[in-house]
Amino acid sequence: MQYPKSEVKGACAMRGMALACLTVAGLWQGVVPAARAAGADAASSCSALRIVVPFPAAGPADLLARTLAQGLHQRRGVTVVVDNKPGANGNIGIDAVRRAAGDGCTLLVAPAGNLTINPTLFPALAYNVERDFRPVSLLASSPNVLAVHPSVRAGSVQELVALAKRANPPLGYASPGVGSGLHLAGELFRQQTGIALLHVPYKGTTQALNDVVGGQVPILFGTLPTLAPFIRSGALRALAVTQAARSPAAPAIPSLAEQGVRGIEVSSWYALLLPRSTPAPVADALHADVRAVFGGKAVREELARQGMEPVAGTPDALATRIRQESAGWAELIRTHGIKAE
Repeated sequence: MQYPKSEVKGACAMRGMALACLTVAGLWQGVVPAARAAGADAASSCSALRIVVPFPAAGPADLLARTLAQGLHQRRGVTVVVDNKPGANGNIGIDAVRRAAGDGCTLLVAPAGNLTINPTLFPALAYNVERDFRPVSLLASSPNVLAVHPSVRAGSVQELVALAKRANPPLGYASPGVGSGLHLAGELFRQQTGIALLHVPYKGTTQALNDVVGGQVPILFGTLPTLAPFIRSGALRALAVTQAARSPAAPAIPSLAEQGVRGIEVSSWYALLLPRSTPAPVADALHADVRAVFGGKAVREELARQGMEPVAGTPDALATRIRQESAGWAELIRTHGIKAE
C-alpha cells in the first residue's frame, strides 16, 4: 500500500513548512516499494506502524515523522500512519506511547524539551523518560537563533548587550512559554552576559513570533526552521546561533561564542523512542532503518533547506545526551526558580 501523499500535503499548513512537506512527499515519487530490509522480519511482525507526534501537524517534529513514515513504508512494505496527539505541552502523546505495547508497532518522535526539560518542570508527569522509553536514535537537530526586530539598533551580539545595559526598563524577549527550551536559552544568555532582560512568555511559537515581527517585543529566541523565512524577508534580523560554532544549516549567521558569549550550547533536536518493554533487536533494526532513511541524499538536502541536519546517532548516544542535558536543565530551572504555568 502506497503511503498517501495527500496525507502529507494535508498536514502542512504552517508557514515555512508547507513547501517542505510537499517536497518531502515528492522525494518518494516513483520509488518502487523495496523488498523488506534485512533484519526487518526479525524486528517486528507489525502489519502497520504508528508514529506518534505529541504536537499538531506541520511543525518540525511532524515533518520528520512523515519523512520517516515514507522511508519505513518503502523499506518494510507496511502501512505507516503518523498520529498527531497534541495537548498538555506534548505530555498526552508521550504518555500514550508509554502505555503502548512493546511490540515495535508504536513509535514516538519527540522534541528535546519533552525529554530533558519537562521531567523537571512538571514533576508529576505520568512518565519517566529513562524508565519508560527505549532510545532508538536522534533524527535531526537544528540551531536556535537569537533574532531581533529590525528597529532594534544592534547588528551584533556585542551591540545588543551594550544596548540592553543602557535600557530602562529592560528589553523584553519573547518565548513560546515558561520553561520552554527557548525560554531557557534566554535565561542562559542573560546569565552569561550579565544583562537584564524581561521574559515575555506566550502560549506557543506563533503568538511569540507574531508579536516580535510586529514590533511589540524586540528580541526572540527561535528555531532556525521557524525563523528562516522571516530572516530571509528582512522581517527579523538574526544576530547569532546559540552555540559555539556556526551551523552548516546557516553558515552566514555567526555563533554566540565567536562574538564573545561562551558556555551556551542550545539546539533543537528530535528523537525516536519506543516503549521500554520493546526488545532490543526491534530497536536495533529500527535504528538501521533510520540511518538508511535519513542518510539518503535527497532527504538530507531537503532537511538542510529547512535548517535541519539529519543525525542518526546510536541508541546509547541518545540515552547519554538525554541524561546529560536533563541534568543541566534541572540545575538551571532550580537555580532560577522557574515554574510551569
